[in-house]
Amino acid sequence: MAVVRAILALPGYWLVTALALAWGAVLGRFHVESRGGVIVCSRVPRWAFGRGGTSIGAVYLTSDNLSERVLKHEAVHRAQWRRWGLAFIPLYLAAGRDPLRNRFEVEAGLEDGGYRGRAPSRARITTAEGASPSDGPAPTAPPVPAEQPPRPADQ
Repeated sequence: MAVVRAILALPGYWLVTALALAWGAVLGRFHVESRGGVIVCSRVPRWAFGRGGTSIGAVYLTSDNLSERVLKHEAVHRAQWRRWGLAFIPLYLAAGRDPLRNRFEVEAGLEDGGYRGRAPSRARITTAEGASPSDGPAPTAPPVPAEQPPRPADQ
């Protein structure tokens, strides 16, 4: 298995690491350092990564999300990239957008990544107490059609 990983996964891992480092270094005006087992490119514009930050290979791109807990979470993602190489991209996407159900986010530690304490993305708060003004009106169920008697078979 180690030979397969060295042949298939590691070249992809090193490729995305090099590309992410170049991307993050330029966009973050070369605010690059090694912290918590990852290469951190900070002061990167928020449009250049997802959520509070994104790990690509060994590189963590963020604006300012640098707590020790987050870096611990991102170090697990670095190990996942190293294990899977470029296959990590479709595997991560196939695991789903809901971080509470995404096996890679769960493995990295939901609390360390800042995911605990929020409702799953599909479960919306529908009570007046919990909804914010930006949530808009609570979703309503579609009307249930009235049952109709069965039609006699055409003869």
